[in-house]
Amino acid sequence: MYEFEMPFLVDAHLDLSMNAMEWNRDLRLPITELNRREGGMKDKPDRGKATVTFDELRRGRIGLVVATQIARFVTPESSLPGWYSAEQAWAQTQGQLAWYRAMEADGQLKMIRTKADLDQHIALWSDGIDHMHKPIGYLLSLEGADSIVDISNLETAYNNGLRAIGPAHYGPGRYANGTDATGKLNEQGIMLLREMERLGMILDATHLNDDAFWDAVERYHGAIWASHNNCRKFVDHNRQFSDEMIRALVEKQAVIGVALDAWMMVPNWIRGISDPKTSNCSLEIVANNIDHICQLAGNVNHVGLGSDLDGAFGREQCPYDLETIADIQKVFRILGKRGYGKTDLEKIASKNWLNFMRNVLPQS
Repeated sequence: MYEFEMPFLVDAHLDLSMNAMEWNRDLRLPITELNRREGGMKDKPDRGKATVTFDELRRGRIGLVVATQIARFVTPESSLPGWYSAEQAWAQTQGQLAWYRAMEADGQLKMIRTKADLDQHIALWSDGIDHMHKPIGYLLSLEGADSIVDISNLETAYNNGLRAIGPAHYGPGRYANGTDATGKLNEQGIMLLREMERLGMILDATHLNDDAFWDAVERYHGAIWASHNNCRKFVDHNRQFSDEMIRALVEKQAVIGVALDAWMMVPNWIRGISDPKTSNCSLEIVANNIDHICQLAGNVNHVGLGSDLDGAFGREQCPYDLETIADIQKVFRILGKRGYGKTDLEKIASKNWLNFMRNVLPQS
């Protein structure tokens, strides 16, 4: 085991704009102040239990993230939260985009659109100067395609910086069906993939139900990743990937981001009732998922982290040995104790994602 050094880290899934816009969180605050402001609030189950702020990202050397836009379309009778028209959902994502731009103007974030952007940003974070005042890079992703009013919106979104799309989220979607739903891509979903392929976008296989997963993976000839998905071996639910699905993604040269949501880590987790400590939900389980993907792949080249922290849950539903997102770094100590070397850990921490992005993003 080598002496631990905190690696540069990429987190491939954070709902930053959702937290800012729908949870009304100012991510520039210290985490203690952000949580103090939410004391006594009951509108969300995770009030006062946030783990993500810009400073905590920097403290954990998480210098690059895949940051989402998210707005689901739902019918009035749906039990899922969302918007009653695609146009409303589109408007919500545009508000989220405006927030990202405001944070860029404030020096907190830097959008990564191209290889040149990526290389410049990595050079900045590698210059040996204290990174606590450096902008955090973000590649923009759309979680669930419901807000794409029609296919013509996609080029507009791409020109605004969107580089990855997960066609589905929870339940039935306008283009594809997601977690806990069934059925392949519909006709619009097939057209969506064709246009994504033309534009050179990344298909995010996360949240696709089994039918839609196999349909999309077989149809799509562009780059595929899974930003935040765990292994069905440990939690037998359609939200997780079977070994067969993981092998198919490896064959497609994908990278899979392991998530830190407790219900994806612990069998039979009940939201609002189960407790991380008594359920033994720890970062060891994150390491288990990473190791399982490596064993199936036969190497360390297809796995990273996509934490999903503060994705409508907080410390009440994440590993008990994690206080803030900076504590993700503990995973690499765990893996180091299991025999993973420095080069392996650097790949898992960031280089797998960075290599993927360099192969996909336009030059300039």
